[in-house]
Amino acid sequence: DQQSLLDQGLLLPLMEEFYTIQGEGFNSGKAAYFIRIGGCDVGCHWCDVKESWDANLHPLTPVNTIINHVQEHNARAVVVTGGEPLIYNLQALTSDLKRLGIETFIETSGAYTLSGNWDWICLSPKKTLPPLPEIYARAHELKVIVFNQHDFKWAEEQATQVGPKCYLYLQPEWSRQAQLLPQIIE
Repeated sequence: DQQSLLDQGLLLPLMEEFYTIQGEGFNSGKAAYFIRIGGCDVGCHWCDVKESWDANLHPLTPVNTIINHVQEHNARAVVVTGGEPLIYNLQALTSDLKRLGIETFIETSGAYTLSGNWDWICLSPKKTLPPLPEIYARAHELKVIVFNQHDFKWAEEQATQVGPKCYLYLQPEWSRQAQLLPQIIE
């Protein structure tokens, strides 16, 4: 049944998928196929894709269909994002991608157990539902969205929990970029 296939990660609520250039963080400028999974309960008030929150709005899509779309674009790297993609079991998706020699990247709040085989983990922690302790050591990149002054302190607290080789990024919340960017630079 559908619930069993969803639990196994063979169906995913696919919000959107597209081939583009990574525009944020360490991998900026890298061509990648983006897979945006629907469903999120983290609830960031400044979220720029709130339409991703309700998984029921997005069609349950077979993983092999998603893989076929990746192959049609001849993508060598895939970024899985959301919503919060780790709500779902991502082992089947990443196993198929890895078998094809495709690099796997995830952007996650870290609030759910890590599933899947990842070449790159971008941890973007949120105060509303903080990361699970075990994900900090696995993160390659820590990206904290800065919306207010307290977010600078939050970012420093988060940075103490990741490994020494983890790249650290502050990113202004886009509607407040003009105000916050000078403070981030400073």
